[in-house]
Amino acid sequence: MRSALVAKQYQDCQFWLYHLMMAALSIQLDRARRTPLAAQIYRAIREGIEDGRLTSGARLPSWQDLAAQLGVSRGTVRVAYERLIAEQFAIGLGPAGTRVAEREPRSSMPDRWPEAPLLPDLFYEFGSAPLAFQMGVPSQDAFPFKVWSRILTRETRRVAPVTYPDPRGDPELRKEIAAYLGLARGIRCSPSQVLVTGGFSGALGLAIRGLQLGSTGAWIEDPGFPLTRTALGLAGMPVTAVPVDAEGLDVAAGVQTAAEATLAVVTPGQQAPLGMTMSLPRRLALLAWAKRSDAWIIEDDYLSELQLKGPAAPALASLDHGGRVLHIGSFSKTISPALRLGFMIVPPELSRRFGELAACLAPAPAAAVQRAVAEFLREGLYIRHLRRMKRLYAARRETLLRCLEEMASDSIKVQATAGLAVVVLLREFASDMDIALRAPPFGLAPAPLSPWYMQSPRQQGLLLGVTNLSERRLPADCRRLLELAG
Repeated sequence: MRSALVAKQYQDCQFWLYHLMMAALSIQLDRARRTPLAAQIYRAIREGIEDGRLTSGARLPSWQDLAAQLGVSRGTVRVAYERLIAEQFAIGLGPAGTRVAEREPRSSMPDRWPEAPLLPDLFYEFGSAPLAFQMGVPSQDAFPFKVWSRILTRETRRVAPVTYPDPRGDPELRKEIAAYLGLARGIRCSPSQVLVTGGFSGALGLAIRGLQLGSTGAWIEDPGFPLTRTALGLAGMPVTAVPVDAEGLDVAAGVQTAAEATLAVVTPGQQAPLGMTMSLPRRLALLAWAKRSDAWIIEDDYLSELQLKGPAAPALASLDHGGRVLHIGSFSKTISPALRLGFMIVPPELSRRFGELAACLAPAPAAAVQRAVAEFLREGLYIRHLRRMKRLYAARRETLLRCLEEMASDSIKVQATAGLAVVVLLREFASDMDIALRAPPFGLAPAPLSPWYMQSPRQQGLLLGVTNLSERRLPADCRRLLELAG
């Protein structure tokens, strides 16, 4: 059965690759022209190679497939391919097919679609192994890959390949998330209130659409997660930066600055990026504001229960008796950001609307991954994994603090230990963006602090992630960081 499934997946892959190639070729034959059909095919493929639609190494369709697609004889296609090979536009590899030859790009050809870095202030480089001090990536050397691979393989086999999965999320995963949140975050909810999403950003997009707030204003923390600020702006919502202090979001300042706002996005458990927990009086004041103003609160449960010192505070949603809080969490920092798996808990009266929205615009991610996470939760492996990670991250954070203390320098000052990071401030006139840009060639990826601020002056500092530190290399990494900051 497994071999049959693999064969089917391979056939599907080849099918789509073939049609993508045909779309790139875009061969239009004119049988009324005097130009031979073989010459027209040759010209269309050559133009595709020269203008970059067919990249070096791309496999061309077989003679038989292309002939059937175009309604010509195989000999006609063969003549076109032989000419391409003779002029070194393609390489014939026998049974391995015909591929586009390696070619230097034409210097005269402008890049019509230059690809700029995506959110460079926030992300180092997508799809690459994490570097020292990098934020947002769980430990790569302590994750139980063998156990996880076993579960994922098993659940991949079990997923029915011919049925549509529930767009709100796999029922078993929604059930396990509801049970887990009741135990770990104090939230009483039913599986019907749980929606599985494409990470935090997927949940945030679903919330913005579902609440239908239009161009009304929103509060965000200052400093606060840049992605949230950007997302609200893209949705056409004006944002107001509300300062945070030792007790979290200053609700009174928000009311004074933007009383007409209808949304607040907060990280009450561990403020991102400074790490303080919102006090109970501030939580109650925020809930009272939402009820009084008919407003909504999006609780970004940043780092959820990954509190490295003492027990985690209950979620803000656990205090919500008026149905004004949408609670968002993810498995990015506890299992892996590569899963792109998050969840959102909505008030009961919004369950149907958000379910329909998910079905139409943002269905839950791959079913096999969802089932694997559900099993990870059900077997108790998730909680055991978190306990191990808390001990590991706490030890690595203390090692980093000790290392920075031993190498005391005027260039940086440790301000706080914030969740899975250490916040250091830079001396006056230093540029955290400049340091962050110069660090990767040395195997370091500290995150600049200033992009997290909206109001000026923006604090210059660095966020040093502790999850992927190497004790052996840490002294050298700290010395190099201090040299960059100096």
